[in-house]
Amino acid sequence: MRRTWMAMVFVLLLGLGAAHAAEVVKAYTTVEEPLAKELFDTFEKETGIRVEWVRLSGGEAVARIEAEKANPQASIWVGGVGTQHIEAKLKGLTAPYRSRVADSIPEKYRDPERYWTGLYVGPIAFCMNTKRAEDLKLEMPRSWADLLKPEYAKKVRMAHPATSGTAYNVMTTIIRINGGDEDKAFEYFKKLDGAIEQYTRSGSAPGKNCAIGEIPVAIGYLHDQVKLKKEGAPIEIAVPADGTGFETASMSLLKGGPDALNAKKLYDWVLGEKAMDIIARWYVIPLSKLAKPSETGFSLDSMNLVDQDDQWDAANKARLIERWNKEIAGAPEK
Repeated sequence: MRRTWMAMVFVLLLGLGAAHAAEVVKAYTTVEEPLAKELFDTFEKETGIRVEWVRLSGGEAVARIEAEKANPQASIWVGGVGTQHIEAKLKGLTAPYRSRVADSIPEKYRDPERYWTGLYVGPIAFCMNTKRAEDLKLEMPRSWADLLKPEYAKKVRMAHPATSGTAYNVMTTIIRINGGDEDKAFEYFKKLDGAIEQYTRSGSAPGKNCAIGEIPVAIGYLHDQVKLKKEGAPIEIAVPADGTGFETASMSLLKGGPDALNAKKLYDWVLGEKAMDIIARWYVIPLSKLAKPSETGFSLDSMNLVDQDDQWDAANKARLIERWNKEIAGAPEK
C-alpha cells in the first residue's frame, strides 16, 4: 500500500512538473529591452506564462534563427523590420498562423499567407544633439542632401545594413528617392560615407550615442528618438523632407519552435488591446484599430513617405548588402 501511495505521489509530482514546464514560451525580440520587459512581464502577469526572451538586432535575429533551424531554441519573434520577417519566411524559418486577433490589423500590413503580422509603423528620422551642435555651430539637417554638406563630415552615425533592419531601410529609401536607380543611390552612399563616423550593429544605437553627446547627428527611427527626447535628452528631431521610408515592425512564429501552443497565446495577446496600449506608449504608430493613439508630435500626413515595397526589399536584400560591403563599408563596429 505504501509503495502504491508513493508511486501515486511520484506520478502527481511529475505531472505538476510537466505542467509547470509547459507554462513557458521562449522568444526572440528586436524591441528595445525596457519595452520588451514591460510587454512580456504584463503577459506573464495576465496569463501565468513566463516569457524567456533574448533581445537581438533584426539581422542578428534572422542569423540566429537560421543557425538554429535544425533545432529551434525559440518559438516566436516579436518586433523587427517587416522585410526581415519576409526574409525569414523565404528562408523557411517561420510558420503560418491565422490568429483570431489579426483582423484588427489592416490587411496591407499582414502577410497574405499569415506568416507575419505588422504591429506598428516607424518612420526614419534624423536627430541632433543640440549642445554638441551649438559647440560645433551645426544646423539641423533636414534632408538627405543636407548630410552631404562638408560641415557634417565624420559627424553622423548610423547602423550597418548587414546587421540592422533600420539601416537596410535607409538603403532602400535612398533607392526610391532616386526613382529606383540603384547606381545613383550607391553614388549617394559613397558620398554619405564621408559623413559617417561609425556604422553600428544596432539601429537604435546611434540615437542613444547622440543623446549623450558622443556623436552630433544620428540616423534612426523616429520613435526611438522621440523616446530619448521625452526622457530629457538634448536632441532635435527632423524627418527628411526629400523622402523617408518606414519600418513595419512585425511578429512571426518560428517553425518547429519548442513552445508552439504558448507562442500562439503570446502572439494573440500581443495583437490585443492591452498589449497595443503598451505599444502605443513607445511613441510608435500602432497599426491595430484597438490601440489608443500615440502622441509623437509628428504626423504621417505631414511626411514625404516613399512608396515602400517590403516584398521587393526582402527579395533583393542579399544582393544589395553584398554590393554595399564591396562598395561602401565592411563590417560594423562591435
